[in-house]
Amino acid sequence: MAAYNHDLIEKKWRAYWEKSPYLRSQRVDEEKTFYCLDMFPYPSGSGLHVGHWKGYVFSDVYARKKILEGYNVLHPMGWDAFGLPAENDAIKKKIHPSVGTASNIATFKRQLATIGAVYDWTKELSTVDPAYYKWTQWIFLQMYKAGLAYEDVMPINWCPSCLTGLANEEVVDGSCERCGSAVEQKNIRQWVLRITQYADKLLQGLDTLEWPEKVKMMQRNWIGRSEGLLFTAPVKGSSLTIQTFSAHFESFAADTFVTIAPDHTLLPTLLEGVANRDEILAFCEQIVMRREARGHGEEKESEGIFTGRYIVDPVSGNDLPIWVASFVLRDYGTGIVKCSAHDDRDFAFAKKYGIPLHAVLFPKDPIEAAKVARLEYCYTDMKEGILQAPAQFAGRVSGQCRKEIVQYCEENGLATPKISFRLRDWIFSRQRYWGEPIPLVHCNACGVVPVPEADLPVILPDVENYEPTGTGESPLAAIDSWVNTSCPQCKGPGRRETNTMPQWAGSCWYFLRYPNPQLTTAAFSKEDMNKWLPVDLYVGGVEHAILHLLYSRFFIHVLYDLGYLPFSEPFKHLFNQGMVCMRSPKTGRVEKMSKSKGNVVNPDEIVQEFGADTLRMYMLFMGPPELDTEWQMESIKGVNGFIGRLWHFLTNAENRCAKASPESYKAFHRFLAAYTQRIENYKVNTAVASVMEYLNVLTKNKLQLDDTLLFQLLSVLSVMAPHVASELLELLFNKSLEECVWPVIDESCLSDETVVVVVQVNGKLRAQLTVDRNISREELVERAREAAVRWLGGEVLKTVVVPGKLVSFVIKE
Repeated sequence: MAAYNHDLIEKKWRAYWEKSPYLRSQRVDEEKTFYCLDMFPYPSGSGLHVGHWKGYVFSDVYARKKILEGYNVLHPMGWDAFGLPAENDAIKKKIHPSVGTASNIATFKRQLATIGAVYDWTKELSTVDPAYYKWTQWIFLQMYKAGLAYEDVMPINWCPSCLTGLANEEVVDGSCERCGSAVEQKNIRQWVLRITQYADKLLQGLDTLEWPEKVKMMQRNWIGRSEGLLFTAPVKGSSLTIQTFSAHFESFAADTFVTIAPDHTLLPTLLEGVANRDEILAFCEQIVMRREARGHGEEKESEGIFTGRYIVDPVSGNDLPIWVASFVLRDYGTGIVKCSAHDDRDFAFAKKYGIPLHAVLFPKDPIEAAKVARLEYCYTDMKEGILQAPAQFAGRVSGQCRKEIVQYCEENGLATPKISFRLRDWIFSRQRYWGEPIPLVHCNACGVVPVPEADLPVILPDVENYEPTGTGESPLAAIDSWVNTSCPQCKGPGRRETNTMPQWAGSCWYFLRYPNPQLTTAAFSKEDMNKWLPVDLYVGGVEHAILHLLYSRFFIHVLYDLGYLPFSEPFKHLFNQGMVCMRSPKTGRVEKMSKSKGNVVNPDEIVQEFGADTLRMYMLFMGPPELDTEWQMESIKGVNGFIGRLWHFLTNAENRCAKASPESYKAFHRFLAAYTQRIENYKVNTAVASVMEYLNVLTKNKLQLDDTLLFQLLSVLSVMAPHVASELLELLFNKSLEECVWPVIDESCLSDETVVVVVQVNGKLRAQLTVDRNISREELVERAREAAVRWLGGEVLKTVVVPGKLVSFVIKE
């Protein structure tokens, strides 16, 4: 038979699937559902890159496998098309965002067709479609009516390039995460969502999710829950009182001074009557400017200035000086901190400015304790340190009396227990054109009035001039015919809200809409939610850990609490694919692909030269899917050569027989067991390797395949190479993928030489491995690590191996 001609064969099957989509042609068990979802892309002008392919091919393997297993699969695709990326691209090209978005979507759809993924295009949606954003606006109104949305004039992160406000989550090292410009602080009227009211629920929900530990840890750290004490003290010679929050309060008796953030709102009032007030405020401005310039990262050396004010400390009865300090953050705790000899930054600051210190917490070693008493170094062990003050706790281990210290401070009126969070409310409005209008009307008589639900959507007007103004007002504010309206409540004159929603608004709930995107009476139906949601497998990059994933969880928790959803978490299982990197000819380093670095690979060119199935298998084979991997052209040539050898073997009549030998039958089911297990453990790279290993076994031992084994082999290969498998099914059997199922493994072929090993992480079952009975301990542990990598986010403290039965990892949480 002729060699594999990828161009002819892939075009043939793309045309066939366009007319008869494989996903919609299945007769399946309606009770068995599987919702497989990619994070939908924003349609940029540069089109798909190979990084997109890595995630899309990965998810397609699991959608196809579930179809073969008889599941009713939902595998949709859509477009996250509102927001800064699309608008900035349109400004650059001097076209309207709607024109640029439509053109980019057409390019993406053409490219997606070449992947051969089983997307159900009847479910396609776009966030810029008024029929879609009507319901984004509806969700906002439910939050507004529930008291979760409020208006405020506040200092926010302002990007001078994008000319809009940014949420804290959109600022990376002091720069705009979209364009990289240094972020400034600017007072702007904003709409804000009370995500902080859900801080505890968002934390607790993480414990129920099958997500990578890394992502869960990132969200925990961002939410930043701290249990501590709130100390209150009067300012000497003033009617003011200040409050300070401490999460590490065990050494509270050591406090000798107080620090306040340089941009704290209380500072101007605190400085009233101070002789050098203007000098201090000017110094504070310089601190804030330097902080913004370095990107809110760690400073080399803290700086500060004395305010001339003191608190009367209720703990010691002493007057403690109040200093401005650059390391204190306005938005953490109260923005004011009591300081002591037992915090590294406090200690260094006090040494620099000659502020008195005294120690109350000491190591057990008397020689080291003497050094701490002489303030030779800062001792900070709040868990094992020995307290010497106050007297009630002298000689006791600090970590063992934390609860008693809380009780002591509360009973003596020194402090009250408090839970503090790093998380701040979500700044939800943008001063840009290309976004969902916020459905509110400002009325002089009635105040802010929500647009009636029957009047949704509030349509984004078509305008010629949409570029940002930079004044703090959206371009919409200049369109009088759109802005001026009647108040829904009193029917008097009103003005529409002119800020728009952020690019994250539409992506916070799109997965609820996919089951029925044509529904006109509601955002989603109860029946669809019960049938399909939560999402079974969600695939996307780890860069969305804080922004999209946290915001989506917040939306769903709110809708659950309001009674609209039967679940509170949107995604059961999350898989983060790594980036595809390549050596840059400009820097010489292996880096994330970008045009500026000259290391971009166009997937269209690869498909043209080698074929889509080659690219699919290479993307799966190039390394563990959760890790960043390096693109290497020689390797893709190797995969292409393998597909050629596989095609030649399977089309050679000499390799077929009427009935397979027992050896051939056993070899197939051993391959099938390894292949299935590796896919189920999300080790698709080793699953590809198992296909290569199996071909070597067949050729080395001159094994023949009967029709049953060959048909089953093509069935399972179709999840990785659907074009090759479809062509061979038709050529050799006159059958199609619609007639295939995932084969059942014959366990009797495995029992004599293999055993099933259980893999645990901190006592919880995380995986099962079928391995050779004589596998080495080292290889067994390595296989177990691969299978459980998603749960090994912390340091592995201990590994327990029971040969042939168990591998148990104990990790630091």
